[in-house]
Amino acid sequence: MDKTSKMYVAGHLGLVGSAILRNLELGGYTNLVTRSRAELNLLDFQAVQSFFEQERPEYVFLAAAKVGGILANRDYPADFIYENLQVQNNVIHNSYKFGVKKLLFLGSTCIYPKLAPQPMKEEYLLTSELEPTNEPYAIAKIAGIKMCQSYNRQYKTNFIACMPTNLYGPNDNFDLNSSHVLPALIRKIHDAKINNRNEITIWGTGTSKREFLYIDDMANACVFMMKNFILSSEDNEKGNIFLNIGYGSDISILELTKLVSKIIGFKGEIKHDLEKPDGTPRKLVDSAKLFELGWKPETELEVGIQMTYKWFRQNAKN
Repeated sequence: MDKTSKMYVAGHLGLVGSAILRNLELGGYTNLVTRSRAELNLLDFQAVQSFFEQERPEYVFLAAAKVGGILANRDYPADFIYENLQVQNNVIHNSYKFGVKKLLFLGSTCIYPKLAPQPMKEEYLLTSELEPTNEPYAIAKIAGIKMCQSYNRQYKTNFIACMPTNLYGPNDNFDLNSSHVLPALIRKIHDAKINNRNEITIWGTGTSKREFLYIDDMANACVFMMKNFILSSEDNEKGNIFLNIGYGSDISILELTKLVSKIIGFKGEIKHDLEKPDGTPRKLVDSAKLFELGWKPETELEVGIQMTYKWFRQNAKN
């Protein structure tokens, strides 16, 4: 992979894709291909095929996906499984068909069982039942991993995958109806402060623990993997085609709420809606394999939230 290699970042306007594109641009890569959803509907096989036939990218970062938090996953399960399967099927198949040298598929740590041992190792995939609140999304992502592995086995492609932990940062989705927990907390607590409210309510008990990784660290890890994660035939046969990307430690939702409150300057009471689910009790990934290759995250959680809140105040609609 050199500075003039043709690279396609699918989903470049989203949280993940925009960070990968930013990382590549800062790294001096000059032959970058992007398409907005209006320009290329990744759900349309013929459109995707025509794009690959015309552009012939050498490297593909497959960051396009339908994503959301517990509420969105609960309300739109059919959309989550259909759209994610369709997008990854179209991009992965056409990457094979038109000779892409290497593809990186972006998955999610929700692929792991609900009660997986902590921290979660890559080999825990498919060892027990998934978390019901995001099962359709998880199944789509598992299918993407298996599709990459299957194409590698049958067609000798070089398709790898990564499973990032919970991500946050600039360009995140702060809509309370569809966002993940950290941007939702930023929006909720910000709104409470500017409207002089004296309390906020969080879902569940707040005891569930989550790991959070700043988005630019994740993007750096993806580019690092493209360069340094080399599959052996034995790795592929065993399904070892993906690596976790994590921060290395986790925090309870209640403690996270207190930290975001401190950063924003909200001093009100934190209440609990115990009729709402907590979700998976804990989600901490074991990133030892990636760390051993030489990558480590750089952004501390509090610093990352501060930068994210600064971006939110400058860019989000209040």
